[in-house]
Amino acid sequence: MQEANLPSDTPPGPAPEVTGRVGWRRFAVLTVPALAVTAGLGIALSQGALAASFAVSGQQFKVSAESLTGQGFAQYGGIDVNAREELIPVAVTAIKQAELRSLCQSVVTTLPVIGDISLNLTAGRGAPVEATDLFVDATQLGGDAVFTNIEIGRDASTLDKGPDGSQGMQDLFGQQADTVRITKLRQTAWATNAGTFKLSGLNMSVAKGKKECF
Repeated sequence: MQEANLPSDTPPGPAPEVTGRVGWRRFAVLTVPALAVTAGLGIALSQGALAASFAVSGQQFKVSAESLTGQGFAQYGGIDVNAREELIPVAVTAIKQAELRSLCQSVVTTLPVIGDISLNLTAGRGAPVEATDLFVDATQLGGDAVFTNIEIGRDASTLDKGPDGSQGMQDLFGQQADTVRITKLRQTAWATNAGTFKLSGLNMSVAKGKKECF
């Protein structure tokens, strides 16, 4: 028996329906990073590891001073969070009462077309800058330091010489001292918190180009 040949102009049958779906593997790839961030934030919150009480910007700033003198010093590791909920490791320096001489703070922003713009703040060239309950979340700290009655390697969750709330996560490294004096201070930081911050002789300027404290 010969097979019947269909005419070449026979219209095709209806196209099969296509159902949209996302594979489990692709779903996992998309959701795991978000879940990891959420879990990390939850753990940090429960263990008191979050440092700054606000979302930090995407820019670090530089701080220099001729000298810093402080009473009630504590230092430990912490975590800052930016507006994208990314976790940023920092070293938190906490001081109950601090005085800084010849303070300089600078941040450089790069803008389209314009280029680099520098914001500079200076104070304390006459009377010193005064701060209470000072917290600095830094990634770099340099200078010549002298401590009195320092304890190095103490559990960060048991620190008790700094301001209220200046403790880190249990089992992690911490150090503290009755007093601290740092000359030729050089610091790069994400955030600064203070109960009070008295800036004598404050001067702020904005200029084109890169003009940093160091």
